[in-house]
Amino acid sequence: MSLEPQANLRQPGWAARGVGSRRVWRAANAIFWFIVTIALTFLGLLAITFFIGRVIPIDPVLSVVGDRATTQVYEAARQAMGLDRPLIVQFFSYVGDVISGNLGNSISTGRPVIVDLGRFFPATLEMATLGILIGVGLGVPMGVIAAAKQGSWIDQVIRVVGLLGYSVPAFWLGLVGLALFYARWRLVGGPGRLDIFYEGLVPSITGMILIDSIIAGNMDVFKNAVWHLVLPASILGFFSLAYIGRMTRSFMLDQLSQEFVTTARVKGVPERVVIWRHAFYPIRIQLITVIGLSYAGLLEGSVMIETVFSWPGIGNYLTTALLNADMNAVLGATLVIGAVFIFINKISDVLYRVLDPRAR
Repeated sequence: MSLEPQANLRQPGWAARGVGSRRVWRAANAIFWFIVTIALTFLGLLAITFFIGRVIPIDPVLSVVGDRATTQVYEAARQAMGLDRPLIVQFFSYVGDVISGNLGNSISTGRPVIVDLGRFFPATLEMATLGILIGVGLGVPMGVIAAAKQGSWIDQVIRVVGLLGYSVPAFWLGLVGLALFYARWRLVGGPGRLDIFYEGLVPSITGMILIDSIIAGNMDVFKNAVWHLVLPASILGFFSLAYIGRMTRSFMLDQLSQEFVTTARVKGVPERVVIWRHAFYPIRIQLITVIGLSYAGLLEGSVMIETVFSWPGIGNYLTTALLNADMNAVLGATLVIGAVFIFINKISDVLYRVLDPRAR
């Protein structure tokens, strides 16, 4: 009889250990498949990037030796670059180089591509981050208000703003913005990240001038950087605002037509609470995916804005590389943009599952 209570006392402990073990196993299994998914997606990205680089009608050998090189020089350079080997061998060699961090040297700058990307990408990241903050800060409230005021003049104005964001070319809006806000009214800074006087005054730690100037405690550089950044970031934010606002309005209209919203209104719940708590709260999970895709799109689609504003980011770097037939730089920049898409998409999936237990 004395053994039975002891056995009964042990059972809850063993059950708890079993539940804990299963949770650890599920977590480890989820992490494993998360890593495998990223690895396979990245391998597919490498394959697409590599084969696109091979089918583009640009001879990387001629980019190095020039079109006046002799046949012997051409063949020697071709062998040195490994282009005489079978395509599959070149691909696996390319994968090995990428994994080891070797993306080749840029013809345009003469530096390793990985070094160039480390210098140019933070500028794009800085501008796109401010742009998505503007897009989210204005687009989400505009979408909610448009849905709450469906059919009113406020809704119509917001929809027109969204339509303009979809239809106006980025380069045209950038040129108009420079002509009005910089050349005529002097409300913002011109092309580039800083005025010449402020260049080199703060050490580059993160590559993002706003953060580096705060770390250095130089508020003059910070103010000048903001003066130059506000216009291109606002234009990017305008395009992001159009997409986020439109999707928010669509999600909200679907929620406002649900029965639980009607029930809340019948019970006399204030309209503000109905909109922002009952209707908006469920769509926050959907908005995570929308915002993530919009952010990745800004990082990728800032090519025209960076060209117009002479912004030393990865978009400007990619454009220069294309004009100079610098394939190592083109493939490296394309690879980074694709990796950013993969990373942001996976982060969105993780946040989706954290906020919505049903997705687990």
